[in-house]
Amino acid sequence: MENINNVSDNSRRAALKTGIAISALAALSLTTLNSANANTGSDTKHDMAILNAALDLENQAIWAYGVAAEKLSDSKVGNVIKALALRNQADHIKHRDIFISTIKSLGGTPINAKGAYDLSAYIKAGEGNLDSDANIAKLALALEVDAVLAYASAVSKLRTPALVAAGLTILPDESAHAAAIRAVFSTLDSTIHAVPAAQLSKETRSQWILAI
Repeated sequence: MENINNVSDNSRRAALKTGIAISALAALSLTTLNSANANTGSDTKHDMAILNAALDLENQAIWAYGVAAEKLSDSKVGNVIKALALRNQADHIKHRDIFISTIKSLGGTPINAKGAYDLSAYIKAGEGNLDSDANIAKLALALEVDAVLAYASAVSKLRTPALVAAGLTILPDESAHAAAIRAVFSTLDSTIHAVPAAQLSKETRSQWILAI
């Protein structure tokens, strides 16, 4: 597995800040999507571009969790974090498969997964690392928090009402990934709460992140 610090792609954070959703349409059937996108060719192309960008981010998430799982220790804490990481990764795999099928059904070409992605911006910011079980979990938390922020922004940019509705139903599940990681930390430190703020926004991001 290529070292996470040595890859050349733009960081996941930079991609997330474009406002593209990680999991838009995860619960929307292909039949509903095709019907909803019967508006105009322009709207279909616009939303399909968002889906392809989201697919790329799903591929990044799957890769990142794979890298993290391999580096976790065989300790009790390491195994707990690994189990959660693999559950979150399984969600992203399901989303990836839905995006691929949906994009193909719309006549598009799904973007291919890259061999590796650069997450060094998070490491440099002290929002996680790959050198310990705790820091790996903090890195995953930062990724999931930014996924929620990007996802919420992207929902408002979709032009198909049915997709917006679907996005609003999925957003809580995305937030749950971040809360679940924080819940693991709360079992080790009672001052850490699974849900540290009444909302997850750019303004409260620092309350959700666990810095090294």
